[in-house]
Amino acid sequence: MNQDLIDAAVELADALARENEALTRLDLARAAAMLGAKQRAAAAFEQARTAVPHAAEHGQPPVAREVERQLAALAEENRRLLERAIRVQRRIIGTVASALPRTETAGGYRPDGALTRGRRVPAFALSARA
Repeated sequence: MNQDLIDAAVELADALARENEALTRLDLARAAAMLGAKQRAAAAFEQARTAVPHAAEHGQPPVAREVERQLAALAEENRRLLERAIRVQRRIIGTVASALPRTETAGGYRPDGALTRGRRVPAFALSARA
């Protein structure tokens, strides 16, 4: 395991840990802002990993296997937390959508047979900032 690979692994582990911490707190805006850093760290790690020719043929030293195990654990936690964040977002969107007044899209008929006009719903906006 060369120094470039070690540095890339540390950078990727740090990026995953920071994003996992934000996702644990459901700070989704902060987690989303970290996406670019995580992608760059993953690309740098992959590049450093593939730059060492025939490393797999010679077997990995114990420290490399441990680093690989830790990165896999962080990535698995990241996947789990991202799935949880998606479920939470869906619930929030569903709650907001169900609270909105319904509009009549096709109109209807009054008891006297005349057509009714759909009611107008005033425009409004929601903000995710706290």
